Amino acid sequence: MTTDYSQYAKLSPFELKDELIKLASGKANRMMLNAGRGNPNFLATLPRRAFFQLGLFAAAESELSFSYLPNGVGGLPKIEGIEGRFERFCADNRGSDGVLFLARAMSYVRDQIGLSASDFLHEMIEGILGCNYPVPPRMLRLSEKIVREYIVKEMIGGNVPTRSIDLFAVEGGTAAMAYIFHTLQQNGLIRRGDKVAIGKPVFTPYIEIPELEEYGLEQVSLDADPNMHWQYPDAELDKLKDPAVKMFFLVNPSNPPSVKMDERSLRRIADIVANERPDLMILTDDVYGTFADDFQSLFAICPANTILVYSFSKYFGATGWRLGVVATAKDNVMDGALAGLPDAERQSLDRRYQSIVPDVSALSFIDRLVADSRAVALNHTAGLSTPQQVQMVLFSLFALMDEADGYKAELKKLIRRRERALYRELGMPPQSDPNEVDYYTLLDLEPIARHLHGDAFAAYVVEKATAGDMLFRIADETGIVLLPGKGFGTHEPAGRVSLANLNEYEYAEIGRSLRRMADEFYEAFLQEKGGTPAA
Repeated sequence: MTTDYSQYAKLSPFELKDELIKLASGKANRMMLNAGRGNPNFLATLPRRAFFQLGLFAAAESELSFSYLPNGVGGLPKIEGIEGRFERFCADNRGSDGVLFLARAMSYVRDQIGLSASDFLHEMIEGILGCNYPVPPRMLRLSEKIVREYIVKEMIGGNVPTRSIDLFAVEGGTAAMAYIFHTLQQNGLIRRGDKVAIGKPVFTPYIEIPELEEYGLEQVSLDADPNMHWQYPDAELDKLKDPAVKMFFLVNPSNPPSVKMDERSLRRIADIVANERPDLMILTDDVYGTFADDFQSLFAICPANTILVYSFSKYFGATGWRLGVVATAKDNVMDGALAGLPDAERQSLDRRYQSIVPDVSALSFIDRLVADSRAVALNHTAGLSTPQQVQMVLFSLFALMDEADGYKAELKKLIRRRERALYRELGMPPQSDPNEVDYYTLLDLEPIARHLHGDAFAAYVVEKATAGDMLFRIADETGIVLLPGKGFGTHEPAGRVSLANLNEYEYAEIGRSLRRMADEFYEAFLQEKGGTPAA
């Protein structure tokens, strides 16, 4: 029986995967290989060990404050003498990797960042105990300074003064997206019918959210060219010159091609912003930047125009922790646009935010994000949970203290070995572009078919793939789950493969299975054409 797959055509790739998994899992004695989702199967262990050791010290500090044992009642930790007690704790437990990391982190915070060791310890202890509201609600005071150092190191470099950047700690990159779209709309910075440019291919929600009824935005696609190694042609970037385009959304490095923007693209955007579009707002999601060589965010060259979103989920293997930050420059075009709103709108916004600040005009865009994240009225209880912020700080310190970038180098080797295994067994040459990050790879059916069996076969495969059932056939016949490239804004029939969530031998098996399927297609092609093409 032939299955009608058209019923799934409008599903998001992340919802479609559930149907593909059902199909791929439906046959006995066959291993299902889910290469669709990007949840990594690697994670950073040392900062987690430190988290749990810090929790033991924090619990002791609580009981030192006051305790009613054996009933398990402790008190709020006290700052007096905390540094000395921590040093004794480290000495008594010096055989533990997590404790050694904490001792080194304390020295780094004090001697390299210049923060008070006692203040930092007290913030971490209260934070990991979760015994107080997040204060300030945007982000704990010292935690923001440390995470900001990490963001500058990995995303920005020395282009932007560290102190000129504000952070908002959020529940991962997805929460950041939801908050940003909502606050842009509530504050009149984007309106129904406005044009927004979207760099494609892109993480699907950046396509789907603007289409929702409550936003009603008109999309202008900036299409990366696969023949240019997934860079944006100048003609595409020049669409940003249109003053009707209010904002530019992109993921950099891209998802799913997994390619960082090259120097030419960055400089062209910077030139457009500087000379023709100083009002353009940019939202860049840089979650994969830490996997790139010599990465530079658009925030580094257009800080006043750019909202930067970064999630700790992929690099540290922390998707379940829900850790992310939104970064804006203290001097930014969003605040300028708020100041330039018509009087009637500013008065409406005064009423919206008057319960949290006496002078609403002084309330920055990023602080409006915080308020809107809790429906304004609950602004006083806003903020990412403090244990989450502590783990974020420990992740940041882990990367900052790793001066040789050993962890980063190991992850890069890991995912690139997986990529080589996949392409080797598929019978394709490995990817070689220096801007590739390799967290994902796109298997474009047409060039693969052309490389394996020539132009006529490539045309045949593309014709068959237009029916939209290719990924279902792959799942049904091989047990392999890929996500459709079309759902991310590609124009060619392609499948997204995550190189993060399976082991090397499994990627080799995916390559072999897809090659077998391609050869079977080729046999069908020969039978249909009634002969063998010339060699």
